[in-house]
Amino acid sequence: MARAAKGKAVARRGMMLVLSSPSGAGKTTLSRMLLTEEHNIMLSISVTTRARRPGEVHGRHYHFIDRKKFDQMVKAGELLEYAEVFGNFYGTPRPPVEKALKHGRDVLFDVDWQGTKQLRKHARADLVSVFILPPSSGELARRLHTRAQDDKRVIRARMAKAGDEMSHWAEYDYVLINRDLDRAFNDVRAILHAERLKRERQPSLTAFVRGLQKNI
Repeated sequence: MARAAKGKAVARRGMMLVLSSPSGAGKTTLSRMLLTEEHNIMLSISVTTRARRPGEVHGRHYHFIDRKKFDQMVKAGELLEYAEVFGNFYGTPRPPVEKALKHGRDVLFDVDWQGTKQLRKHARADLVSVFILPPSSGELARRLHTRAQDDKRVIRARMAKAGDEMSHWAEYDYVLINRDLDRAFNDVRAILHAERLKRERQPSLTAFVRGLQKNI
């Protein structure tokens, strides 16, 4: 952050950083790396109606709720975005995201193109979207089988869905091909750092510059 003459930090508004990809292309791994290595960024914890997978913790990976509660949240306008994916529903609670942005914290989203479209509609000025592509269809299939979190029927469904998901790549601000995980991670970090420096995300710059000019 830039610093004023008296040592006060220039206030910055947080951003909503979206990572999207077909299942198996790397968005979840890249998200975890970003949260580990980057300062001042938090993960948006979605609500979902799907069953909890082995190792997942309620409130850490997702807020696991039933369909009735999900519908109540939609009706009350408590979700920034929501979508149905493979028969399950996912959504982003509004209050924690708005609070983080106001206090200059960035919020990371691991959502699909449907969720990104809704976020773009409601908060375009705060949104930075990145779509991650696999290097090949064969590599995508290999990663899904290696992950071993889903049965063969679900894997086939995910592969069939991948083509439709990838057709939305042009709707994103940035597109990365995940051939090498470390390189893809460095690219995501470069995007984050550059977007943090955008003039419109530093609303107090006007006062900062005036202060500099006054003291010259």
